[in-house]
Amino acid sequence: MPVLTRLIPSPVVVDINAGALDDLAGLLADQRISASGKLAIAISGGSGARLRERLAPALPGAEWYEVGGGTLDDAIKLADAMKKGHYDAVVGLGGGKIIDCAKFAAARIGLPLVAVATNLSHDGLCSPVATLDNDAGRGSYGVPNPIAVVIDLDIIREAPVRFVRSGIGDAISNISAVADWELSHRETGENIDGLAAAMARQAGEAVLRHPGGVGDDNFLQVLAEGLVLTGISMSVAGDSRPASGACHEINHAFDILFPKRAASHGEQCGLGAAFATFLRGDKETSALMVEVLQRHGLPVTPGEIGFTDEEFVQVVEFAPKTRPGRYTILEHLDLSTDEIRDAYADYAKTISS
Repeated sequence: MPVLTRLIPSPVVVDINAGALDDLAGLLADQRISASGKLAIAISGGSGARLRERLAPALPGAEWYEVGGGTLDDAIKLADAMKKGHYDAVVGLGGGKIIDCAKFAAARIGLPLVAVATNLSHDGLCSPVATLDNDAGRGSYGVPNPIAVVIDLDIIREAPVRFVRSGIGDAISNISAVADWELSHRETGENIDGLAAAMARQAGEAVLRHPGGVGDDNFLQVLAEGLVLTGISMSVAGDSRPASGACHEINHAFDILFPKRAASHGEQCGLGAAFATFLRGDKETSALMVEVLQRHGLPVTPGEIGFTDEEFVQVVEFAPKTRPGRYTILEHLDLSTDEIRDAYADYAKTISS
């Protein structure tokens, strides 16, 4: 019998280190990315514009496109502008909104994407999903994985620390998301991809159990690698299941119910993961999540992001409606309003003791 294996959809190059941008021109000249140097580079008007001044002399064949925001319309406009240029590849240089716009635009015009992240706010930098605001709120669009990922830790350190904190919350939430996936496998028979689950869980565990902090290069390396692995795990699974369970349902509910007050993605996911893990009965892991989130300056109660306990109860009650068909601890317990209120009171009492 032949030995059967599978190919894992992943970037050709992953470069995570201090000074990685110094090698960007050489990486892009790789025959598998751009033999001619004809590149379309999407940037923001802020940090991206400053990096353009630094990088443009080494990329004479590139054309630069400033992206207005993170909406579907922005991404479509970017694609329309780029499609006349006959480029070898698209480069998304910036934060999550810029990279998501570049992902969508590259997919729309059939070009490979190079993701050059300037912050570590969430796991979307290497995922097969572009999250964009649209007329109905916010949508997730399937796109190919980036062909290369570049993360310069020197640039990451220059970004506001809240972006790193957000990435920490998103990475740690993997542990809760995989537990929800395993719960669904046991209760509903949903298929689970063991490799995708292992990649996402270990990425989360590496961040959860690392003793370093946001100013520590070694910790930033582990966080960046964890976010990249999480993105690849979603490609292996074919959807966001390895990194999205009750934690992300709670995050989406915050965004939908309180769009003008919502906190960062990672802050909401981290809080959601700690509470969902508590609901699952894993008090030890929930307590560890709370301890680590607090150590990194992340919220563990709704009050820390400007919400009342009653508003959080409303969020948790609404959360299952955000992902119809996804089975998590919230769908499994199917708690009433009063039961959610009591569960949160127990959670709050536990973390304050």
